[in-house]
Amino acid sequence: MELRQLEYFVAVADELSFTRAGQRLHVVQSGVSATVKSLERELGVTLFDRSPQAVSLTDAGLAFLPHARATLDAAREAAEIVSVSTGGLRGALNVGTMTTSGLVDVPAVLGHFHHEHPNVALHLRTVPSGSAGLADAVLRGTLDVAFLSLTGRPPSGLRWRELATARIVLVVPADHRLADRHAVALDDLTDEVFVDFPVGYGNRTVVDQAFAAERLERHVVHEVADLTTGAQCVAERLGIAFLPTVVIPDDERLRTIEVAAPLWWYVGVGTATSRRPSAALRAFLTLVAGHVQAPAPRPPRRAARTR
Repeated sequence: MELRQLEYFVAVADELSFTRAGQRLHVVQSGVSATVKSLERELGVTLFDRSPQAVSLTDAGLAFLPHARATLDAAREAAEIVSVSTGGLRGALNVGTMTTSGLVDVPAVLGHFHHEHPNVALHLRTVPSGSAGLADAVLRGTLDVAFLSLTGRPPSGLRWRELATARIVLVVPADHRLADRHAVALDDLTDEVFVDFPVGYGNRTVVDQAFAAERLERHVVHEVADLTTGAQCVAERLGIAFLPTVVIPDDERLRTIEVAAPLWWYVGVGTATSRRPSAALRAFLTLVAGHVQAPAPRPPRRAARTR
């Protein structure tokens, strides 16, 4: 049994697709399939049920998966011990981030880490589905770590370390009917047009949950992919928006209004509980806390989080 066979098996188990596993491994699909079949012959069992519609783990595959992961982790740790003793950390990290991190200075984290560990290759990625997509990529193994926003409990299998919070406030054009208000309730806004972010983004989830909790509907007409663009759209009178305070520009065309029931944006870092962190990942996580931007004061208790 070869480590390469185990690596291919784990990739297919994570992706539930031979094609996606090949893309992850930078190997053609036929090569992945042949290697997994070789492993199945060696073990004398079928590890995957295959059909044109789906790939799923058999009972044997489910039983074998944690041992395959443990073996790969042990081999990686052995290699890390040798590399550290002969000149420092080596390897690669796939890092996911939101299009606008706001509270975490991601470029500074990457720059500091590269300076300290130049032999670790860093690959930075964003995903179009926001924090939900980042969490999924970590769980599937295509990302080693991700900066993301969560509300409520993290998904099963995701180790979540909260880094900072920021208040979410309402942002309106300076000539808007609510511009002179100090605070608004959500039911004041049901007739408004909103600029917001795609479903799956952490700040969108916070606001959607708040409106759902009060059984209110709102009209999201314009969707944007980053927080800075959201503020610019409000300045151009395309709608109003809920934005974290840390990303709102100093612009005379904008006014900020408190929300009567405070909303909070939680930013942190996520890793998978199913995989033992590599030495490079452990070093990366150690650096992260030193590059958190000044957050707003925390809410008085965890229960204040919108769920």
